[in-house]
Amino acid sequence: MSRAAARAAARAPRRPAPRVAWYGHGDLGASLVLVFPLVLAYGIGALLAGTISAVDVPSRVLWRLSGADRETYLLVYAALAAGFLVWIGKRGRRAALTLDVAAPVVMEAAIYGLTLAAVIDLVLSRALGLGVGDDLVTALGAGIHEELLFRLGVFAGGARLLARAGVAPRVAWLVAFVGAALLFAAAHHWAGEPWDERAFAFRVLAGGAFGLIFWYRSLAHAVWAHALYDVYVVLVR
Repeated sequence: MSRAAARAAARAPRRPAPRVAWYGHGDLGASLVLVFPLVLAYGIGALLAGTISAVDVPSRVLWRLSGADRETYLLVYAALAAGFLVWIGKRGRRAALTLDVAAPVVMEAAIYGLTLAAVIDLVLSRALGLGVGDDLVTALGAGIHEELLFRLGVFAGGARLLARAGVAPRVAWLVAFVGAALLFAAAHHWAGEPWDERAFAFRVLAGGAFGLIFWYRSLAHAVWAHALYDVYVVLVR
């Protein structure tokens, strides 16, 4: 580059760095569109199976509000589905459900989910000297609501609240990131699972991995990665 060109480049206005939203780099609206069908299928499947995850607060509340009546519960979910279709129509979000948009997200999430256990197992066994068995891997729980609660709620929401309280943004991000991973791991034991340091360490690392996927990709990537991971674990047991 010549000196004249270098001076011209130096004088050229620099583009400001893209601003990262409080929930990370992804499009939250598009993520909610991609996640909602999975949430809907999970809620109905949980009812038919007769079991609801400990962290699935919305379904538990919905079940109680419906008077523990299956028909009323299903009608509420049908109304939610109808409202969802109306919402995406008014918001112009239908494109998020097309194959061109949804397929790459799900495929990328599948790569994250299917490689996560192997990577964390390697870290725990080689670096920390802790072995992880299949029974601990399967205890990750329902990925959908855990991501909505711990990543969107605790991580992103916590970071935003800390930043608004005057904490430096990077410090707020780090505190919320670590806190969400620790709470994610501890919640399983609070729900009644016996304490096991291997399970706790595995889930802390898994929570951190899902947190990074959530922040640097999107909520949809994190939810689908976690959900597909859970499905994979169930199928290979």
